[in-house]
Amino acid sequence: MINNFVSQYALFLAEAATLVLAAIALVAGLAALSRRKGKHIGEIQVTDVNRQFEAAGDRIEASRLPRKALKALHKQRKAEHKARQHRTEAEPCSYLLDFKGDIRASAFVALREEISAILQVARPGDAVLLRLESPGGMVNRYGLAAAQLLRLRDARLPLTVMVDTVAASGGYLMAATADRIVASPFALIGSIGVIAQIPNFHRWLQARNIDWEQFTAGQFKRTVTLFGENTEAGRDKLREELEEIHARFREFVQERRAQLDMDKVGTGEAWLGSQALELGLVDELATSDEIIRGACRRGRVLHVSYQRKLTLPERVRVSTQSAWDGIWQPPGPLG
Repeated sequence: MINNFVSQYALFLAEAATLVLAAIALVAGLAALSRRKGKHIGEIQVTDVNRQFEAAGDRIEASRLPRKALKALHKQRKAEHKARQHRTEAEPCSYLLDFKGDIRASAFVALREEISAILQVARPGDAVLLRLESPGGMVNRYGLAAAQLLRLRDARLPLTVMVDTVAASGGYLMAATADRIVASPFALIGSIGVIAQIPNFHRWLQARNIDWEQFTAGQFKRTVTLFGENTEAGRDKLREELEEIHARFREFVQERRAQLDMDKVGTGEAWLGSQALELGLVDELATSDEIIRGACRRGRVLHVSYQRKLTLPERVRVSTQSAWDGIWQPPGPLG
């Protein structure tokens, strides 16, 4: 009986191992297939916003107007489109971009490609509109996103940043690069400050007689740690680093918005849009919809977006990272 049990158990282990190996082989095969198809380079997609508005209105008119009036409207639209096609010079254009920021400013990858495409074709008289939504995140990545926007300023392309809900911390760092900042009355604006926070499990490990050993070269290679015992010297060094980053943050904003009283607005506080207007953090109160409709009345508005299909490993990583971000923040400084 024992031999029979052992043989059945061995068979069970073999079957389980086979299933595990098959799963590993399948994942490896899919990853190899993804690599074989190339680097999954994305592409720029362009949408005519004027046409979108026209089409939406025409659908309503189709239900509202009598047949004769509707036929006249279609004839008018056809004549307008034909006249536009026969123009010898391109009319001024506003390029509409979207940036929805997470803690890692992941959208800067698309922003970089979109700005490069615009700079390739932009002409005098053109402008850029950016719908920005971000509560901030990692300092270095939001700094890079802001640097991308400065490319537009260097090319003398007027930039308007529109904030409907939030542009705080790293989000406001990006907004400060604009020629004009527009916010809705209840948008959250500001938070010119820096934060770093990590849990420490040293006492928990100590209570279980678990040693944590870490080896570094350089006095401040590691200031604070997750598992080791943090020292006051390490904490002081981290505070010093945060103060230095905060000072650079304040300087960056002050250079571009000289009218600000930085001692008043550079405290890490955030304000509603109406308060931010009084403080000079924004230039106008309006929704992005109002600004975009106004640009459509003055000329063409093209929505530019960079789209790239994620590979299977990337989709798994993004899903995992999104869940992880919901329960833990990285130890680096956050703006």
